[in-house]
Amino acid sequence: MLRWWEGRYELSAVKKMIKDNYNMMLLHDYLREAIRDAGFSHADIAKTPTGTKVSLYVTRPGIVIGRKGSGIRAITEKLGTDFELKNPMITVIEIDKPELSPSVMCNRMASHIERGTAFRRATMWTLKQVMENGAMGVQITISGKLRGDRSAFEKHTAGILPRAGYHAETIVDEDIAHVKTPMGLIGIRIRIAKKEKEIPEFEMRVKTKTDDTPQTKVEEIEVEGAKVEVVKVEGKKDEAASETEVIAIEAEKMKSIVTHEEAEEGLK
Repeated sequence: MLRWWEGRYELSAVKKMIKDNYNMMLLHDYLREAIRDAGFSHADIAKTPTGTKVSLYVTRPGIVIGRKGSGIRAITEKLGTDFELKNPMITVIEIDKPELSPSVMCNRMASHIERGTAFRRATMWTLKQVMENGAMGVQITISGKLRGDRSAFEKHTAGILPRAGYHAETIVDEDIAHVKTPMGLIGIRIRIAKKEKEIPEFEMRVKTKTDDTPQTKVEEIEVEGAKVEVVKVEGKKDEAASETEVIAIEAEKMKSIVTHEEAEEGLK
């Protein structure tokens, strides 16, 4: 028999869990917008005896840190005041392959559509980039006011991608982004299966036994007496300094992609 005070305790625990999950969702939305140009992928948050450890996974750590630590200082203050994180300690980690991060690719594809790129051209380009960078499979679902007043959706898939069950939970990562267009709101969902997470059933038949594990370097910088860890990938070269420049460079390269509509026009 459940006593009334035990039921009350269970209800308060559920409310706290819902509140914490809601705050984490708001925090993720804030980080996605605040450090979007740094190529934000995701954040890991863990409570420690001395405070809260926050690991930010980005493509360009320098943009997060900012000039003389101004960027990291603003984020730390925001996490402490608005999101009530106790003594936040931030670690900035550079992503080795941004093209295998669903969050980064969702943001890039959304930016291309915002710039006026046709959604199918942006989809084909994103598929190509993900597969060329070593993904086992990728699926892109785009929905909303794509071509007219009526809502529609399209799915585009390449490679091997488990759809459901234990395998999908083990090797597939996904994320969702939304973009506003003159026609209305468009949703983008990208699911990526990574080779390094694959299980024996999905192993590729041809493999090269090369050690391509990226070497990392950990640096510590001091911002107003507080130490911030920065984990960078050694030897990584990128012609763009920010995600905005990446979008501009890709927009030029994307013109070489031939869409289905253009192929049909050429056959007439």
